[in-house]
Parts: sequence; structure tokens; C-alpha cells
Amino acid sequence: MKNISILTAYFSHSGNTKRIAEQIHERAGGGIFGIVPVDPYPAEYNSVVEQARQELDRKAMPRLKETSAKMESFTVVFLGYPNWWGTFPRPVATFLSEHDPAGKTIAPFCTHEGSGMGRSVSDLRKTCPHSTVLEGLAIRGSDVSNANSAVAGWLREIGMDT
Repeated sequence: MKNISILTAYFSHSGNTKRIAEQIHERAGGGIFGIVPVDPYPAEYNSVVEQARQELDRKAMPRLKETSAKMESFTVVFLGYPNWWGTFPRPVATFLSEHDPAGKTIAPFCTHEGSGMGRSVSDLRKTCPHSTVLEGLAIRGSDVSNANSAVAGWLREIGMDT
């Protein structure tokens, strides 16, 4: 890994994605940035699922609390999110629209409850046509606390192990 600078950016609703982001950050180094919407999502499962569906349907761009990720200074962005409705949540879309990912390598990772990466990698490739989007890492929410070896293996696989 020469001449790269790394940012781990993540959106986490339940804390699972944050835990994976922290494991990646611990191994890969660089900066870390939490993507946090101004208006928090409901805690109740059915309410958050419904809100996520509505946002996806209308291509909402939720406002973010902080937008100072300074993505221009990074060459590799680990981008994490829960898989909602088969893809990345709309706060991630806002993040990408506010930080030009052109020319960056994006390494996506997600947490899920059975849907894996869904179509999120292909959706990221469409959203970021001037970026290199690598194959992603999907971790089931119930496996987050035991994901260290999966994270390490994925980092080796994509050539980002330290």
C-alpha cells in the first residue's frame, strides 16, 4: 500500500456498521468519519424500514450534521452502511453528492440481516461512475462481534491489509 491515504466513512443506524468501520479503521488506518443525518431515524424497526422505503422511492437527500470529511485528501474510501431495501441508505447518497468521489477507490462494506450486499455495489458504480468501486464486504448484523477474521480476509483480498 504505497501512496494511498484512507478514509473510513460510514452510516450506522443500530451501531453494527460503526463496529465494522472501527475494525477496518483499526487495521487500515487513516481517517474515520460518521455520516450522521440531521434528523435521526426512528428506533422502532418498522418505522425506520418505512422511512427508508419512502426516502428511497423519492430519492431523498437527508441533510447531514457534519459535511467536513475532506474527501479530496483521500485516495481510498471505505464506505459503510446497513443494507436497506437492497442498497445503501439515502444519507450515504447525500454524502456522495456533497463529496466528489471522482478518481477515488471506494471499498464498500455493509451490515445486513440476510440480504448481503444486495444491489448496493452496482448502485454505487452508477452513482460514482468516475470512481473505482471494489467488491464489497457484507457482514450479518448478528455476526458483527465475530467479524475480525472476515474483515482481515477482505482487506487482504482487496490489497488493503497493513
